[in-house]
Amino acid sequence: MFFTLLNVVLPVFIVVGLGYVLTYRKILSAPQIDGLMQFAQGVAIPILLFRAMASFDLNAGFEASLIITYYTSASIGFLAGALGARIFFKRPWEDCVVIGFCCLFANTLLLGVSITERAFGPDSLTGNYAILAVHSPFCYGVGITAMEVLRNRDKGGLRIATAVFKAMFKNMLILAILCGFLFNFSGLVMPSAIDDALAMVARSGLPLALFALGGVMVRYRPEGDLRTIAMVCAIVLVLQPAIVWILGTQLNVPHDLFRSALVTAAMAPGVNCYVFANMYGRAKRVAASSVLLATALSVVTILGWLSLLH
Repeated sequence: MFFTLLNVVLPVFIVVGLGYVLTYRKILSAPQIDGLMQFAQGVAIPILLFRAMASFDLNAGFEASLIITYYTSASIGFLAGALGARIFFKRPWEDCVVIGFCCLFANTLLLGVSITERAFGPDSLTGNYAILAVHSPFCYGVGITAMEVLRNRDKGGLRIATAVFKAMFKNMLILAILCGFLFNFSGLVMPSAIDDALAMVARSGLPLALFALGGVMVRYRPEGDLRTIAMVCAIVLVLQPAIVWILGTQLNVPHDLFRSALVTAAMAPGVNCYVFANMYGRAKRVAASSVLLATALSVVTILGWLSLLH
């Protein structure tokens, strides 16, 4: 079984590793990697999400027990990261929000969808897309609101609400999800020629983004703050999937949705954690190093969680 699971997980990380090696060896430059990532995150993946939400079975996917299970785990992760950074490492509150965000914003799309699809097949992604539909709005809503409350605690609530609204609706992933839902609710049918063209672009999104993710990681060196980074890794790779396992079992989440929730909860922090840290100029080294180290460690931990599902 070990080798079967390894064959599921390893190709995803080989693509990431290939991007890392080619960039490290300077066969590809940083601007080229940035261009690939911009295309993947700004064009191909939004199209992928739009198509997924446009054809999403709302009745089958939005199982309340799934959403409660996953986002209870994510919320506990955010609080554990933020409070742990404050209590144990005496970080400023703004840093604590960024560290909590690293525990909240998992790599649900690039790694979560890829590994779930390889492990259980392309028809197993209903739960993943249900989580994704809420993920960016929820995570950015929590992170931006917490940060803006801290930064504007002497000012009115209108300024906080305006800052949150602007940040949310600049995000292409959120816009793609909303547009997909609107198309779904409209009852319109996509012309086959347009749908086929969108599908061609969408298929390039995940492998291209995984490759570029490896290239981006070359810039981030795991240095300093090692105890804080270790805490983040423990929360995202062990605590959160454990909470999903316990809570999902208690709430009787349907098996196919439970698998999606567990695999997603077991993912390392996404690159958006560094984007969030960079946006506010706080705890950038912790965010970048957490993404890098947790992604490397997740090769082992994901195998462990997958073995429990077989």
